[in-house]
Order: sequence, then structure tokens, then C-alpha cells
Amino acid sequence: MTFLDQIFASLDKGGESVVLQELRDGTPVPVTAKELLAQVQVARAYLRRLRLKKGDRCALVAHNSTRWVAMDLAIMAEGLTAVPLYARQAAAELVAMMKDCWPAVIACGEQSLADAITQEWPEAPPCFLLDNVFAKERGPVENDAPIVADQDVVAIIYTSGTSGEAKGVMLNAANVGHMLGCTSGRLTQLMKGQSGTGSGQDAVFHYLPFCFAGSWIMLLTCLLRGSKLSLNTDLGKISGDMRSVAPDYFLNVPALLERMRKAVDEQLWKTGGVALRIYSKAKGAWFRRQEGKRRAGDALWLSLANRLVFPTIRKKMIGDRLRALICGSAPLNIDTQLFFMMLGIPVLQVYGLTETTAICTMDDPDGQVMPGRAGPAISGIEMRLAENEEIVVRGANIFPGYWQSPAETAKVLRDGWFHTGDQGEVDAAGNWKIVGRIKNLIILGSGHNIAPEPIEDKIVQQLPGASHVVVAGNGRGYLTALITGKISGEKAQQALDLVNQGLPHYKQVRAFHVVEEPFTIESGLLTANGKIKRDLIAQKFKAEIDGMYETAKNQVSQGQSSQGQASQDKASQNRAAKTA
Repeated sequence: MTFLDQIFASLDKGGESVVLQELRDGTPVPVTAKELLAQVQVARAYLRRLRLKKGDRCALVAHNSTRWVAMDLAIMAEGLTAVPLYARQAAAELVAMMKDCWPAVIACGEQSLADAITQEWPEAPPCFLLDNVFAKERGPVENDAPIVADQDVVAIIYTSGTSGEAKGVMLNAANVGHMLGCTSGRLTQLMKGQSGTGSGQDAVFHYLPFCFAGSWIMLLTCLLRGSKLSLNTDLGKISGDMRSVAPDYFLNVPALLERMRKAVDEQLWKTGGVALRIYSKAKGAWFRRQEGKRRAGDALWLSLANRLVFPTIRKKMIGDRLRALICGSAPLNIDTQLFFMMLGIPVLQVYGLTETTAICTMDDPDGQVMPGRAGPAISGIEMRLAENEEIVVRGANIFPGYWQSPAETAKVLRDGWFHTGDQGEVDAAGNWKIVGRIKNLIILGSGHNIAPEPIEDKIVQQLPGASHVVVAGNGRGYLTALITGKISGEKAQQALDLVNQGLPHYKQVRAFHVVEEPFTIESGLLTANGKIKRDLIAQKFKAEIDGMYETAKNQVSQGQSSQGQASQDKASQNRAAKTA
């Protein structure tokens, strides 16, 4: 049986159990397993009327919804290839990806999306709205068994494209089937045969767009397990929706966990009083314990917080039955992971790429979770370090190639191994840590190779108001940084001084430039899933980056040290630190 056969069997068994619900203004709109199957039948009947051929691509451009799920399942069941695209992405970028794979049809969630696509691409293939698909009853279809074999490409998911054109990652049914077995197995370990709902279903909250590989795998895993998946439909209401669902677990990206951590600190500072005192003392005690620097009285403060403060924070933030937060997409700051652990909330990290069917490693709920690491390799795959500590992987989760790009495929699939482009390290217990991207390595004029991500992360942690930090310096004598957000030069310099203290001289950031406006998806400086586009940022801010080095060079020629010369000074706009 393919994964689709298994999902349909699970839905058939689920009957009247609610498996999906959209959260609309705090009100759940539930769909049972039986109703979802009926919607899939309606979508399949619609697709059959279009007389598409097996293997044809069908683009799916819509926000998360029950109808998105039904259409996605219908596309795959009909032997077509789903091409899920991010509905918030600029029309020009969407069209560029569609021109690459040339879908036979385009399914849109909104008329405005369809209009934007056809305006950008007048000769676009036929476009239809999901509302029209489900406007009336159709079916049931005859011969409704999924028309899918293990080697059939069921989806083409475009990579985020941080430094170039996005590439279409082909994933076949065997890739997905293997991954669902791994993810479901880990969740069974986490739940230990129990659920907070009392119905035998896992309660799962979800806010990440289904067009991203990890989010899609979580969706399919929930359908396979018969879980109750609650969909956030308004990113501005995530916190309220999260509390109302009171999930057993849910998938996250580091940015949300960082915001949750900061929100707790800010709320307690506003509240003040005894709760703040206990929290502050316990927090200091907890982090000292992690560093092996315990003090007399630390145990008392932690005991008080565990009885009087931490349970209240957990309940107000996420609900009272959370088993774990699951985090992927990018490395999570170790202090954030330790923060949630302090509250009694495990954070299980996941590492992977679209090309690995979203996942390579997962923290083992029954093992020792190592903060700062992303757990061991999943079942059935091999991982090792190659040249430059690059992580290479092989196994049943590895994609067959990029859509119509044999040259690009050959660059990353060599001798049976997929070259991830990520620099990593692994400990004796097999737990992996991601250091950074190989292509992002900065090589100073001195020959030192530096991964910028750990330094950027440290600076952001010292600057609560900063949105992004981008370190530059390739071929230069030292490092500089662009910092986005409404940050004063004085605060930025203080943060750099703190970070630099713990770094060797060649990793210290000697100058900075503040850009008040944050990088955004809409500005083209972030990918669809929020990663910075380093090459484009370097191009856009070339003058500012060059200016930092030129200013510092002038200061040195005048007998001044470039170290620490980045402090903000209203009287001199030509110093190394400037505010755009």
C-alpha cells in the first residue's frame, strides 16, 4: 500500500471523528473524516472533467484550509503531480516557478490570486477557484483507488532559493511513505499511547503553510494517524488559537518560539511583584545550572517557580496538556530551547531539507534531548561528514532529482549521497548540530573560514529590538554587520562588545550599519519561509557595506583603532556605524 492508500483507509476508519478544523475568529469549523473523504471525491470528479493525463502538474496556490487538503489529496490520487505554492509570494515569483514546471491547470484559493497570476502571465494555463470546485456535489468517482505507484512523483516543491532561482524538488510516493512511517513512529513514542483529548486522537495545532515540505509532512502524518488537526487561519491570532486548542504538540519555526519567549519576559516585567521576583531569580538559577555554576539558594528559587510561576506561564501560553514543541526550518537558539525546558516544556528539534523529504534527524522523545542539537538520524538513512564538514545523506528519503534540471541534480547527488550544503558536527551519541551553510562561509583575507550564522544569532540575542543581522566580510580583513530594526547605535555597539568578548579576534565584528526597515518577503530580501537572501542583501547594501570598510580604513590611517569604532554618533554620519 502507498501512503495515500493508508491515509484513505485511516479516514474511512475515522468516520464521524473530526480530523480537521479551521479556526475562524476563534470559532472552530470542523470536518469529519467522512466529510473530508467526500470532499476529496468532489475534487477528483472535477479534475477528471478536465481530462488531464497521468503525471500532469497541477499548481495549488492557496492559504491553508480544508479545501486545500482535499484538493491536494485529490491531485495525488488522480495520478497527477501537485505543485504547492506560497499564496503570499509575489506574483512574479509564483509565475517564474510555474513557468519552470508548466502546470496543466492552476488551482487558486482566491480570485485576487488568480487575477494577479494572469496579469503577470497572460498565457497562463487554465486557472480555477477552489470555491467553484466545491460549489456543488460531484461524484462519487468510479475506480476511486489512488492511481499512484511508489516511484511516481506526487509533488514538486520549490526550494526557498536563498541565493538564486528556486528549484523544483521532485518527491515520489516512496519518499513520502518512508517519511510518514518515521514521523508517525516518533509521535507514537511522544504520546505513549495516550492523548489529551480523551478520544484517542492527538490534538495538533498548525499554522505553517502546507506548501512547505515540513508542514506538508506534518499534515499527512496527522491524516495517517487520525489526529485532530486545528488550522490557524489568521497569523495575528496564533496565541489565542493556540490556547483554545490546547494541543498535545505542534510544529514550529524558531521565530515563533523566540517571540513567545520574549512575550513571557515582557508580560512579567509589566506585572511585576512577587511573580517577577521569583521568575527572575529562578531563571538566573536555571541558566547557571546549565553552565555548572550553581549558587546557594538556586534550588529554592527553582522550587518556588516550579510550584507558583512556571505552571501558570505554561497554561496561559499554550494550555495544560502540551507534550512537546517540535521545531524545524532553522537551528533554534540554545537559550530559547533551555528557556522552554525551564518551564517544563520539551522542545524536540528536527533537521532536514526539501530534498530529504523534509527530515534527516529528529530528537528521540525517549532518549536524551541535547539542547542545541537536532537529534539522531531517522530510521533507514545514513548521515556522515564529508569535505569541509559538509553533511551528506543517503536513504529512502532522498529525492530523485530536480524538475528538468539534470545538471543541478548531478551537483548534489553524487555517488549515491545527497550533499546538503550544510556544515555540521555530530557527537558520540549520534546527535547532529547544524553549524551553517557551506556557501555562506566567509573567507577572510587572512584565510580564516567563518560560518556567519552562529555570530548573527548571538548578536540578535543581545538586541531584542533587532529583526535580522547579516554578517559580511568575504575577502576582507575583518567582519562587519548589517542590523535591521529601530536600534540605537549605542545599543548595537553594546551588543557587539558583549558578543565579541567571547570570540577569537578573527570572528569579532568590527563595524555595523543599522537599517531601520526590516527585511521582508515582500521586499524580496527574504525567502517564502523567512530565510535571508544573502546575495540580494549584499547587492542592495553594497554601498553601505563598502562604506563601513572605507570609514574604518580612514580611521585607522588617522591613528584610530577600528575595534569599537561603530558606536552611533549624530555629529558624524560618516563613522563606521550609520543608521539608514
